[in-house]
Amino acid sequence: MSRYWSALTHDLSPYVPGEQPRIPDLVKLNTNESPFGPSPAVLAAIEAESGDALRLYPDPQATALRETLADYHGVQPAQVFVGNGSDEVLAHAFAALLKQPAPLLAPDVTYSFYPVWARLFGVELRTVPLDDAMRVRVADYRAPAGAIILANPNAPTGIALGRAEIAALLQAHPDIPVVIDEAYVDFGAETATPLIAQHPNLLVVQTMSKSRALAGLRVGYALGHADLIEALTRVKDSFNSYPLGRPAQAGAIASLHDEAHFQWARGAVIAERERMSAGLAALGFEVLPSAANFVFARHPGRRGADLAAALRQRAVLVRHFNAPRIADHLRISVGTPAQVDRLLSALGDILAG
Repeated sequence: MSRYWSALTHDLSPYVPGEQPRIPDLVKLNTNESPFGPSPAVLAAIEAESGDALRLYPDPQATALRETLADYHGVQPAQVFVGNGSDEVLAHAFAALLKQPAPLLAPDVTYSFYPVWARLFGVELRTVPLDDAMRVRVADYRAPAGAIILANPNAPTGIALGRAEIAALLQAHPDIPVVIDEAYVDFGAETATPLIAQHPNLLVVQTMSKSRALAGLRVGYALGHADLIEALTRVKDSFNSYPLGRPAQAGAIASLHDEAHFQWARGAVIAERERMSAGLAALGFEVLPSAANFVFARHPGRRGADLAAALRQRAVLVRHFNAPRIADHLRISVGTPAQVDRLLSALGDILAG
């Protein structure tokens, strides 16, 4: 039936999300979900919004949530945009800000949704190679460009740039949009948010899916100059005026009000990430320094695809990318202590065999 497709549809190579299989007793370390649940206050807030009010449309401006986010991050509500997960926010940014006459610059190894959006929106994407240590070098982005997008920490490598390096990038490109995708920033990186006041071309995108364990609610947001936010809003209101339902808005607000749970959960993930990294290194893996809730690792004696398949046979799921430069790496989400123990034990058995 593809004869009914548009020319655009024929040309698309969609993003492939991580598997969500139904395997008994599965250790699921492939989609960077939080191993710990959301704040109990979130569950109470969602329940409170799950009654008769569901027959009514939610606030299309998500005013209360934007005000709460503005207060949390020290900006004005007019500097906050919210969407149905950070993926939707980023997609709107591609349409509203990153489609420019000159090319968009992004790393060659990064979030694999970027080239999908570039093709969807007709954005000319020019990739900039990571260095041999799989790091972004800001100096490599001095070429003429129409816009820049960087994930920080980068995905799937987990390596982060410091805020001073982001500031240097912004100083080198004051006249083009720069988007910093901070999906994993809470696990050990420096947010670029304090740079917004001096750089009206900076858009910072964050999500509540990872560090706040709200992947199932789909809440993402952007922070930046009001002019950038207006551009996103114009695209959003040309696409979907109600991207966040009542339960999502209420749950996100409740999460922001429970700082103690947030700090506990992120601290627990960081501690388990370090233990997992040490365990992988003891098994002979080369592990990149991660500031995310996952690690990126390779074993010099084994193919990445073979390790991923052998782990799956043992009901341990990790993410493998069959892509240039990283085909022998595995991206492994941080799990609970028991899940990390299962992972390390399974890998020990595989390598011993």
